[in-house]
Amino acid sequence: MNPDDDGYIGYMLSDVARLIRTVFDRRVRKLGLTRAQWLVLTRLHRRPGSSQTELADMLEIDRASAGRMIDRMEKAGWLERRADEGDRRINRLYLTSGARKSHARMWKIAEATVDDALGALSEREREEFTRMTAQVKGRLQALAGATP
Repeated sequence: MNPDDDGYIGYMLSDVARLIRTVFDRRVRKLGLTRAQWLVLTRLHRRPGSSQTELADMLEIDRASAGRMIDRMEKAGWLERRADEGDRRINRLYLTSGARKSHARMWKIAEATVDDALGALSEREREEFTRMTAQVKGRLQALAGATP
């Protein structure tokens, strides 16, 4: 393979990820969410009580950008800040009940998007694809020094 080959695995992985995000973005737009907002909802659903700094790290953005996004989402009723019990300088972030309901709807859309994307694969091929993808992810996490 050479860099001009559209079948190069690096290009394919990048294109698949981008296209899944694009299709999902279009499908969740009716919920009134931007990509940045649905990423926040997803991260806080998985890790409720994260701090602003932790959320910024998860989103790979700077703390100031995360702070502005959190301000907007709090004002819109998507999340709430609660003071950390051990350190009042830290605010913990939690989804509101409305945001949790939106996340549940979003999750159904995400499942349908993945099902549609993998529709040409048999159940066995899906399982194998998932296993191999997890293996590659684990290897990349080890290379990046991340904890799986």
